Amino acid sequence: MRAPLPGPLDRLTAPVYNVRGKVVLVTGAGQGIGRELVSILYRRGATIVAVDIDEAAAQRAAAELGSRAHGIGADVTDRGRMEKAIAEITERFGRLDIVVANAGVTPVPATLRTMEPGDFDRVLDINLTGVFNTVHPALDHIVRTGGHVVVVSSCAAFAPGMGGSPYMISKAAVEQLGRALRVELAASGATAGIAYFGLVETPMTHAMLDADDLGRRINELLPWPLSVRITAAQAARTIADGIARRAPRTIAPSGWQPYALLRGVINTVLDSRLAADSSVHDIVRAIERRR
Repeated sequence: MRAPLPGPLDRLTAPVYNVRGKVVLVTGAGQGIGRELVSILYRRGATIVAVDIDEAAAQRAAAELGSRAHGIGADVTDRGRMEKAIAEITERFGRLDIVVANAGVTPVPATLRTMEPGDFDRVLDINLTGVFNTVHPALDHIVRTGGHVVVVSSCAAFAPGMGGSPYMISKAAVEQLGRALRVELAASGATAGIAYFGLVETPMTHAMLDADDLGRRINELLPWPLSVRITAAQAARTIADGIARRAPRTIAPSGWQPYALLRGVINTVLDSRLAADSSVHDIVRAIERRR
């Protein structure tokens, strides 16, 4: 017999949102932050649905967790497939309580003038439209259970984007999606939050900043503490703890919090300085020579 669903008052007054017994969908769960997150939430008692474009990775993640985990191969850019995935989850488990839209990619380094339009489309399709495709078919279920949605944005949403603007654009848009969603869900007692991360030690970060000469030069522009990195496990724990609080936003590493709060002032000054910085000019020229 399933536990009764919470009423609106219960949802709004509960001090802790316990994931034990909840059904949780996480995209991009085959590696990195997503893989660490499903592990944390499973240990906290959740039933996990690990979704990844790499079906073998999703099923491997589920198998390594245990009997309360299920793996699904799905491309978040495929709207029809994501609708079917949500239907499969609710048919199998009878409910869906939490959705974490985590899947994302970084672009090939390029300026707006020199980038291939297809590269721009790919990043927006995965990072933004993929979030919508994940969240939209799940919302009726989230409202019914008084659940919680997390959309993974980035501190890149409020940082300068030269050389990688599609990523920054997509993450700024995801931030706005998350803000709208939280307000829209409030009347039902369901909630939504936005996760922002700076530099996280993942294969995506290493490919973009460490294995590439220009990436290393861009990385050197970040001052301390913005250059501080966290592990994928630390990032995942931030999301998991945020779910427990139904947090409207989580930011890690903590050095990005003042920037987030003061971005309107900081970015006005920073954009002017970067536009006048000869070392930035050199990096932009080098990026364009590659194309």
